Amino acid sequence: MKQASDFEPRVIKLMEASIATKQDLLHSSALVSVVAKVSEVLIRALQQGNKALLFGNGGSAADAQHIAAEFVGRFAFERPALPALALSVNTSCVTAIGNDYGFDQVFSRQIEAIGRPGDVAVGITTSGNSPNVLRAVTAARKVGLHTVGLTGRGGGKLKECVDHCICVPSDETPRIQECHTLVGHIISELVEHELFHEQGRVSGS
Repeated sequence: MKQASDFEPRVIKLMEASIATKQDLLHSSALVSVVAKVSEVLIRALQQGNKALLFGNGGSAADAQHIAAEFVGRFAFERPALPALALSVNTSCVTAIGNDYGFDQVFSRQIEAIGRPGDVAVGITTSGNSPNVLRAVTAARKVGLHTVGLTGRGGGKLKECVDHCICVPSDETPRIQECHTLVGHIISELVEHELFHEQGRVSGS
């Protein structure tokens, strides 16, 4: 049986791969500009009383919930709650829509129900080709929402469907998702600081 020390080179290799992808993200001025622009779009929407609607499948659903939690709870300091909702969390809603209309509509149907002009729809898919995310973005644009995509290299079909697309420069799902977490944290910090200014950092979960 292998010892823990046998895995250490692989641990280092995976850490280096994650860091390398983040370095590629950092050194892409175009991607840095898109992250800054998305932060600006969210700031303006929230200032005007609108909300963020986030959605994705699997790990991307978890990322959507994570970002929504940073907005509704807090990121770095105490301040009023911000309106954000992950569309995967209502299991009765998701399963009813999936059963009655098809899984492709689990997010778009919710957008139609609660999306309002000026809201921001954030679709997350590492491939850029998840049918239910694409359909939700299309529905969001029809309703008058700002649309944002978080995806991987190339952007898939999502890149052509959204106003702003953050395409992580990688084809590997784990590396893409690791960068999506980083991007989510950056946006959360910029939004929080711009809207409320720092009131003293606190330790969070």
